[in-house]
Amino acid sequence: MKIAAVQMVSTTDAARNCAAAQRLVAAAARDGAQLVVLPEYFCLMGRNDRDKLAIAEAPGAGPIQQMLSQAAREHGVWLVGGTLPIRTADADRVLNSNCVCAPDGTLAARYDKIHLFRYDNGRERYDEGGSIQAGAEPMSIQAGALRVGLSVCYDLRFPELYRALMFTAGHPPCDLLSVPSAFTYTTGLAHWELLLRARAVENQCYVIAAAQGGLHENGRRTFGHSMVVDPWGEVVAVLAEGEGVVMAEVDPARIATVRMQLPALEHRRSFKSA
Repeated sequence: MKIAAVQMVSTTDAARNCAAAQRLVAAAARDGAQLVVLPEYFCLMGRNDRDKLAIAEAPGAGPIQQMLSQAAREHGVWLVGGTLPIRTADADRVLNSNCVCAPDGTLAARYDKIHLFRYDNGRERYDEGGSIQAGAEPMSIQAGALRVGLSVCYDLRFPELYRALMFTAGHPPCDLLSVPSAFTYTTGLAHWELLLRARAVENQCYVIAAAQGGLHENGRRTFGHSMVVDPWGEVVAVLAEGEGVVMAEVDPARIATVRMQLPALEHRRSFKSA
């Protein structure tokens, strides 16, 4: 299956961002992509953390979710819709939700980001917990021929989440891990590729990471480097910065060969803490 990671430099205007996302999904589909991933916060990079509250939608309703559904249906693709804010019972917090639409436009899954980013080096300060409510449940789906594990950005630093995705009761191990992101330039420069390749190697599957990549209207700089990594940890496609699409092919034979030659998934052990 051909897959595509969309890289954006999202603005403070949701309508403009949605139009850009539609255009990029269309471009990916024209080039043969059957599964397309948008980046985290594709619909809005606000001037402050609370801006997302103003565009938050009820589950299953609203213009952003409608746009995702329409784009998936129009182009006949599995669309992993980055993230958008979904309302909660707390008026001051939203869920940072990754909605996946099937090729017929129906909602196939929704994953709410579990791990919330916090960082302060004295010059840059971020705290997602101030406006976002953490999700609780790992989520994987069957997208055509691929079993896909869902995650978002800061989740990448928590390998136990990916182990849970790989070994969900009643399902085969994932073929692909999806990581829509908006890594800061500082943390991305240090750890982005390292972590993506580690997750691919640990789980012997493909990883697709659609990122925000550039200088945004709000002054924030994101790292970009949207990429696809194969089960041996090799980067097979990457886009450094700026808007664009990264394409690659998921080869089931490559997954099978890596798992046969080095059966690490079979060798795993569970350990109980004291």
